[in-house]
Amino acid sequence: MDFSFGLMAAAAAIGVVVGLTGMGGGALMTPTLVLFFGIPAPTAVSSDIVAAAAMKPFGSWVHIRNKTVNWQLVRLLVYGSVPAAFLGVLLQHAVGNQEAVESFTKKALGIALIVASAGLLLRAYMRLRERARARDGSAAPLPKERPDVVPRPIPTVIVGVVGGVMVGLTSVGSGSLIIIALMALYPALKASQLVGTDLVQAVPLVVSAAIAHLMFGDVDWEVTIPVILGSIPGTYLGAQLSSRVGGGLVRRALAMVLLISGLKMLGVSNEATLAALALALVGGTLAWALIRRQMGFPLFIWQAKRAKAAELAKRAEAAEPGGKEG
Repeated sequence: MDFSFGLMAAAAAIGVVVGLTGMGGGALMTPTLVLFFGIPAPTAVSSDIVAAAAMKPFGSWVHIRNKTVNWQLVRLLVYGSVPAAFLGVLLQHAVGNQEAVESFTKKALGIALIVASAGLLLRAYMRLRERARARDGSAAPLPKERPDVVPRPIPTVIVGVVGGVMVGLTSVGSGSLIIIALMALYPALKASQLVGTDLVQAVPLVVSAAIAHLMFGDVDWEVTIPVILGSIPGTYLGAQLSSRVGGGLVRRALAMVLLISGLKMLGVSNEATLAALALALVGGTLAWALIRRQMGFPLFIWQAKRAKAAELAKRAEAAEPGGKEG
């Protein structure tokens, strides 16, 4: 078996981003395999899902041990996602010959990446709105104990079905789309429970998709093993850096990367892709600044950090002997 150290290095770099942001690796790893390593889309999807099935349990165990998992929601999601993931793989390989499967998989992956990019922006907006409500006192106080979330069975199972089909088809969705749906359905969940529930429900989901890909897909172990070996230390390093590096900027950059990757998967020309990127960078930055201003925050994050630093310096000066409070 030919071992690819370049592939392992790419997996490690993507693992760092996953550890920093909590985003699913499939949204980055699969398009990287296709666009930079020239691997056929069905093989990239199959190999990435099998690698994810080997890695998902490690992160889940930490949340199970810390009791940050809502098992009722996990059960409802699994009811929909496990059979749907298997169905997604069958659907991928029922569209026709190898060329048709390649074209179909690329289009499905492109759509999933663009949706994931939009989902990142929606997630950022929801968090900003929560901060605004907490600052203004219009939000309910954050619970000190584990929140008592009332399950919504039908919407939750539907989320599982949609997420399962997307993962089976594209390997994207278990860590990027489902968590956003959970935020919308259950805003009372603590952040730790939100991540823990999403990680644990992703284990049977990805295992189901991996079994289906092993049975019907195009798993290439020369791709899968380097991805596993690179992703594990990369994800660990990213998790260690997450407390020191701001995740907001990384997520915005990630949204741009997902947008570009999605457009290229859909066969959009380089010129149109660059135009879309420029529009997203300029228009998106201005729109986000206006949203921040509308919610009572400074236009840009650096202004808020500058004001906070000035306030802390003023307090420190006042607290010194001989100062206003001395």
